[in-house]
Amino acid sequence: MKTESSVLATKLNTFVRLSEGERRCLEQMQSAPIPVERGVEFIHQGEMGNVAYILESGWACSFKLLPDGGRQVITFPIPGDCVGLRSILLRTADHSVTAVTDAVVSRVQVARMLEVFSEFPHLAAAILWATSRDEAMVVEHLASVGRRSALERTAHFFLELHDRLNLVDLALDGEFTCPLNQYALGDALGLSAIHVNRVLRVLRERNLMTLKGQVVKLHNVPELKQLAGYETPEEVAVLKR
Repeated sequence: MKTESSVLATKLNTFVRLSEGERRCLEQMQSAPIPVERGVEFIHQGEMGNVAYILESGWACSFKLLPDGGRQVITFPIPGDCVGLRSILLRTADHSVTAVTDAVVSRVQVARMLEVFSEFPHLAAAILWATSRDEAMVVEHLASVGRRSALERTAHFFLELHDRLNLVDLALDGEFTCPLNQYALGDALGLSAIHVNRVLRVLRERNLMTLKGQVVKLHNVPELKQLAGYETPEEVAVLKR
């Protein structure tokens, strides 16, 4: 089991085999751990900033505030995810991020990040690759809400969560913890909480997956993938030295 401080290295090591020097640099790039209580918003839409965050533990929710006061869920950051990188490039945050559970984050100053990128180009490539992979999830989210059925999009969502958590050793044999209630799931899937409950019941009755309490168990991954039209992301280091 990896330590909390190595969660980002664990994720990035999937894309680039990190050297010991790169691992140490990654740790030094981050601030001391900062606790964030459940429900606290730590990135605010519309605010300027030069800081990104690494989610060390816990879950978060990134969302876009709408003019009518509503919100659209974008994704749920999990341990090992970088949040706020786009805000650095755009100079202004185009979305907000709130802790879904009690969480721990570390800050990364943009100036220090640029120094690291210059000194360790492979590390920069790994972060870019991981960020691109995360951006691809937004595309899949749009496809799910726009074209996939409720059953397909739900299956796709949980397969995606499994693969993301597996990158940081938080999924085992198709089982993982998911702290999202049915209202949060509904926001992400574009469904009502009642509809989410019905879809989960169908998946359970087909013996494809179950959600009991906060524990998700994928019983038949191949059939779930076929149902969702899901393609497993590349899971080996793709950038060679």
